[in-house]
Amino acid sequence: MAKDAGGVHAGQSRFDVVIVGAGFSGLYMLHRLRRLGFSVHVFEAGSDVGGTWYWNRYPGARCDVESMQYSYSFDEALQQEWRWSERFAGQPEILRYINHVADRFDLRRDISLDTRVASATYDEDAAEWTLTTRAGARIAARFCIMATGCLSAARTPDFPGMAAYRGRIFHTGHWPHEGVDFSGLTVGVVGTGSSAIQAIPLIAAQAKQLTVFQRTPNFSVPARNWAMTEAYEQSWKSDYAGLRRRAREETRSGTIYEFSDKGALAVDAEAREREYERRWQKGGANFMHAFNDILVDKAANDTAADFVRNKIRQSVTDPRTAEALLPHDHPLGAKRICVDTDYYETFNRGNVALVDVREAPIEGLTAAGLRVGGRDYAFDAIVFATGFDAMTGALDAIDIRGCDGSSLKQAWSAGPRSYLGLMSAGFPNLFTITGPGSPSVLSNVIVSIEQHVDWIADCLAHLRRNGLNRIEADRQAQEDWVTHVNEVAHRTLYPQANSWYMGANIPGKTRVFMPYIGGVNVYRQICSDVAAEGYRGFRLAAAPAQQTKKEQHAAL
Repeated sequence: MAKDAGGVHAGQSRFDVVIVGAGFSGLYMLHRLRRLGFSVHVFEAGSDVGGTWYWNRYPGARCDVESMQYSYSFDEALQQEWRWSERFAGQPEILRYINHVADRFDLRRDISLDTRVASATYDEDAAEWTLTTRAGARIAARFCIMATGCLSAARTPDFPGMAAYRGRIFHTGHWPHEGVDFSGLTVGVVGTGSSAIQAIPLIAAQAKQLTVFQRTPNFSVPARNWAMTEAYEQSWKSDYAGLRRRAREETRSGTIYEFSDKGALAVDAEAREREYERRWQKGGANFMHAFNDILVDKAANDTAADFVRNKIRQSVTDPRTAEALLPHDHPLGAKRICVDTDYYETFNRGNVALVDVREAPIEGLTAAGLRVGGRDYAFDAIVFATGFDAMTGALDAIDIRGCDGSSLKQAWSAGPRSYLGLMSAGFPNLFTITGPGSPSVLSNVIVSIEQHVDWIADCLAHLRRNGLNRIEADRQAQEDWVTHVNEVAHRTLYPQANSWYMGANIPGKTRVFMPYIGGVNVYRQICSDVAAEGYRGFRLAAAPAQQTKKEQHAAL
């Protein structure tokens, strides 16, 4: 079908449901709602599907959840037919998988690409949302679902002199699709978070000289990635349904790891060291599950953190550089644990230098490069690996107006407030997938995505069956949930870190712990109970009395 300048199918500007975002969550949401018979359309700012995996194409971009688990579980045939090439899949392969899913389920015909939504406004009289695209197109829908992702609003710092710099500037979250050749170039990388830790070894292998500007060192563990073996693949595929059920219903993270039933201080120092070493050699974030109290007991955490710090010292030959790379300001894992391939070893290369910007802050950009601590550095290219405005940034970028014209951004100015991470009081018929207040970034996010999509789809089907057209989070239920989310978080070590979980990487952003740390299994049961009890904590309303039942169904 033809599309107008705003990306909407010509002649159609009203749907039962609109979805913003065509990543993992938007695609599955579209699939579920189409099967239920709703008219639904997806609006995607990118030129193709993929979400974060469409934008993040920096060197070394790779998932830190094993590929056999970082994939959809909703279709058994899909699970069985797709073959991953590595233990931890890289960005190109994950993007190929997402495109395969879009084609396999014929999803593209209901997706408008290159269409950025500028605003979404709720009309109480009509009980519907009106979305306006950047191109000026207006689309109405009874329900609006934000599938905008938790890590999709890249944060580029606003250093003085950005416009003056004559070289090339890149951001890991918006990498050129044609790739970048750093051969023979002098390169500066600003940041040492997860993206930088993945990218730095590959950039260093190409560049003439690489200088890394670090404000906060992060803990990282080796990935130990390997080519997928048929035996390992079959160990999953022989009981995929059962293993997926176990991940959803029995684990806190939605990921099957090797979990320990012992505390770190319940064993002697030799046994503890042996277990850490075994996990280190095995590789991956599974290291964090060596003992069951690492994230709740500071003394236990110190034993694991000291082990990792010693590994860094062993990996980096220059003692001064090694000490600069050691994190001391937060517990291990309180910031998302990074997973790398030869990150620390990269600082042994003769063409790599580390600059501590806590000692010498970045003052700004010059025509030639960066001015740091009164010293000028000249670069052919600067890479900002400065992360994202996590969890709320993509929503803040849309002017979302609920009842009485209230702004979601303003309502969340002191920290996001939602019920179950699914809806916010004052914003009827607006759902967020893996929003603040849900496990989201603390979990295998695809497991959390599928749970949210299924819950929302079942909710909309329930409303339609019962002649209802409005659902909104009750304000007291929302406040009780926000309180619970904060109480659970403060039973752990997570709030002790100035992390993006807390919004600490964004100047002026209120620091609150945004995801729900109570566990995927616990959260899933809470959501199921809420639905089983007639959507406890939500206010459901009937369609206007003057409409016939047929009209009510047509409206939905």
